[in-house]
Amino acid sequence: MTLKQIPLTKDGLAKLGEELEHLRTVRRPQVAKRIQEAKELASPQNNPEYEDAKNEQAFVEGRILILEQLVQNAVLIDEEEAHHSNNVQLGSTVTVHNEKGEEEQYTIVGSAEADPKDGRISNESPVGQALLGKRVGQEVSVKVPAGTLRFTIANIG
Repeated sequence: MTLKQIPLTKDGLAKLGEELEHLRTVRRPQVAKRIQEAKELASPQNNPEYEDAKNEQAFVEGRILILEQLVQNAVLIDEEEAHHSNNVQLGSTVTVHNEKGEEEQYTIVGSAEADPKDGRISNESPVGQALLGKRVGQEVSVKVPAGTLRFTIANIG
């Protein structure tokens, strides 16, 4: 069975690696200590501190597994190529003008590091999919839950 490749920028891969290391070396031992302390205070039955610590342990271990899979299946985005391409692709930073003439900027990244509030949109999102492959000057229409968005691509960097 082949696992899905996860496109990541160099920075995105580094951030995931840092989070993974922190969970393994800091959070995991902290949670284990919390469990031990809760067990020493009272029996595990009807012990809310113990239950809370076990739930936190499950969350931390689950996140570690997810991060390990993301890092293992990561494929680095060639950001240098993306910044010099005439077409929008993974790693491109795209400046668009909306229907009101307002300028917006998006960086197209893989879904694992998308952060729309920071202008980093997934290549799998409706806007990301609509922009991929387009050139400066092209108009793009995107159906979103709120209606249809229309953009004109002003710059690809």
